Order: sequence, then structure tokens, then C-alpha cells
Amino acid sequence: MELKYCWRCKMEVPMLDKEEHTIASRLYSQGIRTLNKDRQIRFKELLDYYNDLTGFGETEPNAIMHHSLQQIGPDCENCGKPYRTPQAKLCAACGNKRITT
Repeated sequence: MELKYCWRCKMEVPMLDKEEHTIASRLYSQGIRTLNKDRQIRFKELLDYYNDLTGFGETEPNAIMHHSLQQIGPDCENCGKPYRTPQAKLCAACGNKRITT
């Protein structure tokens, strides 16, 4: 887990590494398959896992699924916020053109 800026949330949030995100994805899938209509009950295990791991207090299961280090790019050389994707060539936050090697 690492704190990184999320362009969707417009703030720094705990981003999960590959292993943590694999566990979260499994818990998310379980919540999807649960028949209970109450989202807080359906995704309780996922929310508890993320919140216990990060101390963040997330209430939106879908947000957890995009808080993955694998889904974002490296930090921008100009502003320090991560590129939106690993393939991004332009920083959406400041317009910097990515230096590729």
C-alpha cells in the first residue's frame, strides 16, 4: 500500500499493491454475487479489509477497485502526481509530456 494522488477522487488515497488488490478483487467479486440489496452489507468484507489495511475509512466499494498501483503510471517529472495510466504520455494534472526511455 502506498499513498498516491487519485485523479478520480481528486486527493491522495491509499493505493493497493498487486497482492493487496488481488485480495480486494476477490472480496469485491464476493460482494457482487451476494444477494443482499444493502451495499454496505454486501461489501462489508471488502470495506473492512481496505479500511483495516489502510486506516482510510472508505465507504465506496467501487473506489477501492480503482485504487490500484498497477492501474496508474509513474509520477510526473514536473508535478509529482502519477500519470493516469502506465501508458500515458501526457500528465493530465499539469500537461507535462512524459519522458520515455
